Amino acid sequence: MVRRRGAFTLIELLVVITIIGILIALLLPAVQAAREAARRAHCANNLKQIGLALHGYHEAKRSFPPGNIQRTAGNCPGMGEPTASYSTRFGNWMIAILPYIEQSALYDSYDLSYTNESPENRAVRETKVAAYVCPSDYTVDEPIVPASGPAAAAGAKYAPGSYRAVSGRSDDGMNYLDSEMMYDYDRNSRGPIHVVGVWGYGCETMAHVRDGTSNTLLVGEHSTATSPGRRTFWAYSFAYYSQSGVAAQERILWGDYDRCVEAGGIGGDNPCKRGWGSFHPGGLHFVLCDGTVRFLNSTIDVQLFADLATIDGGEVASVP
Repeated sequence: MVRRRGAFTLIELLVVITIIGILIALLLPAVQAAREAARRAHCANNLKQIGLALHGYHEAKRSFPPGNIQRTAGNCPGMGEPTASYSTRFGNWMIAILPYIEQSALYDSYDLSYTNESPENRAVRETKVAAYVCPSDYTVDEPIVPASGPAAAAGAKYAPGSYRAVSGRSDDGMNYLDSEMMYDYDRNSRGPIHVVGVWGYGCETMAHVRDGTSNTLLVGEHSTATSPGRRTFWAYSFAYYSQSGVAAQERILWGDYDRCVEAGGIGGDNPCKRGWGSFHPGGLHFVLCDGTVRFLNSTIDVQLFADLATIDGGEVASVP
C-alpha cells in the first residue's frame, strides 16, 4: 500500500512563516550595516579624491583655490554697517578643482565672466557631479532652488552636493569668512579655503597653515535631514552653500538645520547655515590639509573642533 503524504497543517505553515520572519529580522540589520559600511567607504574615498584635487590645484597654482570670489564688500540690505551691498557671485573652489577630478569638459563650459545664476552657466550649476555627493546623503534627482541669496531671488536651480570647505572659526557666531557679509573677523581665525577679493583676503597656501597640515581641517561633510534648500549646492558661490565655518556650539554637528535653529544659541540661525553633519552613524568625515581623511565623532569637543578649523590660530590642537 502506498501512503500519501499529508499537506502542511495551518500550525506548521505558521511556524515556518514565523521562522522565516525571524531570520529576515536577524539578517536585515546586518545587510543594512554592510550597505552603510560600503557607502561610508565610498564617501571617504570621495573626500580623498577632493583632497588630492586640492593638492593638485595647489601644485599648479601655488595656493588653494578661492572659497568664493567676490567683487564688492558690505552687508545684505537692511543689515546696517558697513555700507550695504549685495554683490554678484562668481567662481568657487568646487568649480576651480573640476579639472582635477576628471571634469575638465564641465570646467571648460563654465564662463567666469557671468554670474552663476546667468543662463550661460545653467548647464554647469545643474550638473550632478558624483564625486561631490556622498551616497549616504539623501538623493535629490532634480536640481532645486537654494533657500537664500541671488539664486533664490532669480529662481535658479542648483545640483546638490555633500561637502563643504572649512572657511575658519567664528568666535561670535555672527561673522564668518565665506562672503562679503561680515564686518569684524579675526584674521587669525581664518581657515584654508574662504572668500577672496574683499576685506584684503586672498588665497591661502600650505605655508600659511602654521597650525600644522595634519591638524587642520580642509573639507568635510555637510548634510541636513530638514530644509533641503539649506543643503550644499556645489556650484553655488554665495556665502555658506559650498563652505561652512565652525562656531563652538554642539548644535552645528546635528546635521539637522531645523532642529539647530529651534535649539537657538549665540548667532541665531547663522551657525546652523554653516553647520556640518552626515547620515553616517556616530560622526562624519573630513579631509585634512595633509590629504588624509579622518572620521570625527559627532560628540567631539566643540572647542577642539573650532580650533581645528583655523590655519594660523596658534592653538595646540590635534585631530582625535
